[in-house]
Amino acid sequence: MGPYFAHLTVFVAFLASLAVQIQALSPDYLACQLQKNAGTSPLTGCPAGTLYVSPTDSRASFKSVQAAIESLSQTGDAVILIGAGEYFEMVNVARSAPLTLLGQLDPSTAYDSAGNASQRNLVHIWNNLYVKSGVNDEQTATFTIAPSAGENFGNTDFRAYNIDFENRAANYSISQALVTSISYANASFYGCAFASYQDTWYTGSNAHTYVVDSIIYGQTDYLFGFGMAWFQNVILANRACGGGITAWSGTSGTKNGAYIADSKIIRSPDANATVVTHSGCSLGRPWNDLAIAVYLRTYMDESIRPAGFTSWSGKTSIPATTYYAEFDSSGPGASTSARVSQDHILTAAQAASFTLEEVFGGTPAWIDFKYQL
Repeated sequence: MGPYFAHLTVFVAFLASLAVQIQALSPDYLACQLQKNAGTSPLTGCPAGTLYVSPTDSRASFKSVQAAIESLSQTGDAVILIGAGEYFEMVNVARSAPLTLLGQLDPSTAYDSAGNASQRNLVHIWNNLYVKSGVNDEQTATFTIAPSAGENFGNTDFRAYNIDFENRAANYSISQALVTSISYANASFYGCAFASYQDTWYTGSNAHTYVVDSIIYGQTDYLFGFGMAWFQNVILANRACGGGITAWSGTSGTKNGAYIADSKIIRSPDANATVVTHSGCSLGRPWNDLAIAVYLRTYMDESIRPAGFTSWSGKTSIPATTYYAEFDSSGPGASTSARVSQDHILTAAQAASFTLEEVFGGTPAWIDFKYQL
């Protein structure tokens, strides 16, 4: 059992103390996701053609998620139901047609209003690669979405529900060990968890990603990338302080960046006093001089440093051409009195221009807006 799962009980109690509830479900897929009684097909209530994966259920057509994905044709919508269990594998989605992964849920806990995504989720996909000689950062990712060779764009509509992803190689001192690597694709995640230390989440070139009702654990630059990423009602759990929570490389003429809305930043329960000091973690640092990171209505605990943002390693200042912003931050780490000058403290009128639709240039058809909190 990885360090993330070992601390679930503590984290559940901690979230309860903050009145944090991560509990929404998908009305379109819930009937499929719920485990069935003996004698009932596990695919009861699922869309026609749904594939079933399980490491232990003899009725499953596949024992690994990757095997099920590789069996799919390149055309047509596809749904894969993943049975409860531990999946030690690297998952790579290269097909361009829409794909939905559903994590199986226990009916006795799926509706628990006091629960959270990690407590309810029964599907854990993990690996343990990290950056070292001959292995670059993208090659370490537990979960990858990218085009196949010769294709210009990858998956046009990827969705995952109630799945926990982890890179268990990670610890406080190891190098980069990614959980996700998403490039040239549209991808959304619902009620999931992502756990590593450095570079947990990567939204790469020409990628658009949306994460809601989920938990992300990390230490250094654990939200990073080149593309456009929106995080809605997520919990960012600082396992340690290094670099910044966000590290983005912006592109002239675009809104590529990290946008965190209606969320919470907290000290992870598996951190300790030597690695997450009071006022020690930064909201972000610029990967290039056009970096963008915007925090909207986000709770920040005492682990956030008063300056908010910091410069890149080896640099003495943050470029004036970056765009960092906050609106209506709350909590012990939310005071803006000592923020760096590059941090824009937005008025309500200014913040109104930072909606998902404004950032993405419309209402993305690849996001499940039926998934309500």
